[in-house]
Amino acid sequence: MTRSLAIGENITTFRQVQEKLGLTLSEDSQFFTEWMAELPALSDTEQARLEQVRRNYLYQVSDGILLEETIKMVVLSPLLELAGFYQAPYKFRTEVPVEIEAEGDNGEILRGRIDALVLQDKLWIVLIESKKTTFDLELAIPQSLAYMAAHSEPEQPLYGMVTNGSSYLFVKTLSKQYGISDLFATRSQYRNNLYEVLRILKHLGQLILQS
Repeated sequence: MTRSLAIGENITTFRQVQEKLGLTLSEDSQFFTEWMAELPALSDTEQARLEQVRRNYLYQVSDGILLEETIKMVVLSPLLELAGFYQAPYKFRTEVPVEIEAEGDNGEILRGRIDALVLQDKLWIVLIESKKTTFDLELAIPQSLAYMAAHSEPEQPLYGMVTNGSSYLFVKTLSKQYGISDLFATRSQYRNNLYEVLRILKHLGQLILQS
C-alpha cells in the first residue's frame, strides 16, 4: 500500500511516466489491438441492461456532476457485474486512493481523487472522481500507468480501464511501452458505447485468465 501512495505522489504527467518509469507510447499500430479485436457478442438481456444503465446515468447526471459513490453504483458496478468480474475465478484488490488536483479556468484549484480496483493483479479498473468538475481522463492515465509499471512481471501484458463515469478508455503496458485506446462516452446520441466497453472488458477478462 505504501508503494502505491509513493507512486501517486510522484507520477502525475506523461513526461514523468517516461522519465521516472521509462515507459514510452508505442508507435506500433499492432501494439494494442485487443480493444478492437473480435469481441464477444452481447445477449439481448445484457443489451437491455446496458440501455437501462445508460438511462440511469443520464437521469442522475441531469442535476450535475456525479460523485464517486454514485458513479460506482449507477455505472461501474453494473458493468463489472455484467462482465462476470464478481464471480469465480476473478478476485479484486483495492489500491490506496490518490488525491489529484488541476487548475481551473479562473485559477481555482480543483481537487479530486483516483481509486483503483485490480483484477487478478493484471487488470486495473481506475475511477477518477471530482466534487466540482469532471476531470479529464488524461489526468488519470499517468497514475494508471504508474500502478501497472510497479507490477512484479512487467514482461507480461497488463491492461487498465480508466473512467470518470462519463467517458472510458483502455490502456495496455508491455515491457517499457504502453498503448491507449479510443475514448468511449456514455453520453452518445446515436449509439450506446457501453456495449463496446462491456465487450472489451469481457475480452480482457478472458485474456488475463489465459495469461
